[in-house]
Amino acid sequence: MQVSRTESVARVNRTGAVPRPSSPRSPVTVQLPAPDEPLRMVAVHAHPDDESSKGAGSTARYAREGVQVTVLTATGGERGDVLNPRLRDDPGITPESLPGIRRREMERAKEILGVDHEWLGFVDSGLPEGDPLPPLPAGSFATLPVEEAVRPLVEAVRRLRPHVMTTYDENGGYPHPDHIQVNRISVAAFDLAADPDFAPELGEPWEIAKLYYINGFHRQRFAAVSRHLRAEGTPNEELDQMLQHYDESHDRLLTTRIDVRDYLGIRDDALRAHATQVDPEGPFFRIAHDAEIAAWGTEDYELHISRIGVKLPERDLFAGLRHETVEARP
Repeated sequence: MQVSRTESVARVNRTGAVPRPSSPRSPVTVQLPAPDEPLRMVAVHAHPDDESSKGAGSTARYAREGVQVTVLTATGGERGDVLNPRLRDDPGITPESLPGIRRREMERAKEILGVDHEWLGFVDSGLPEGDPLPPLPAGSFATLPVEEAVRPLVEAVRRLRPHVMTTYDENGGYPHPDHIQVNRISVAAFDLAADPDFAPELGEPWEIAKLYYINGFHRQRFAAVSRHLRAEGTPNEELDQMLQHYDESHDRLLTTRIDVRDYLGIRDDALRAHATQVDPEGPFFRIAHDAEIAAWGTEDYELHISRIGVKLPERDLFAGLRHETVEARP
């Protein structure tokens, strides 16, 4: 289905309303799914393991409901550390072998989640430390101009033709330079993939209907889980300590909540597949699923841009896109 409209972008403001843009551009066409057409989404991430810790319950759920879900990973995580204390002294894990290990971990995780996966082909920038911070490695993902780094993502969007894209907010979810760069290229690709004048060699233009920021780590959720654990007599000290130092300015608008209560085990199994990157006995895995389900059984998102009419709050990333509810913005 094609629906004409005169402006491509409506951004959700802090009140939850979807304001009409102030400067229309030339008419374009939004392609909405036909009744017998599968829904499609891409989830854009920075490193292998991010797809299993951010929005994994949602992607697992949608994949099992028949949505074509593709995870796009910007870098290979080449400069990551070994975060599993049981593997830090493993002689088989070296800086030279780690990139291949992380690719194999990603392969296992995507099979567990039930999603497709592609690499965008960039090199991990690492997380700089020191005062002052050292420069990022030359040629790494976060050092590239957006107009260069966006190209593989535009090609993937035009080829995969997703209706929905998920990514990080402008702070990267947390301020890792690669996460911030993922936000930049995702927001840029939302527009540029639809622009017939931009890099026509990358494929036919495609307009994504909705762009979401993953908002899984917020105070409301952590506080609800903490209260439940305390009421049950099983407080989580790491969680309580984190809440004491939580910066509330990091909280975002929650527009969309996806019920993932049946997918927490899949999420955890996928994250454990990244054996070099997680401590299987760490605080994340010590929170029982029953506590999560009782306190906050959703993964949460901020609808950043929509090209179709929406009604907030939502319980579905594809709200307004399923055939019986399709409504285009005029």
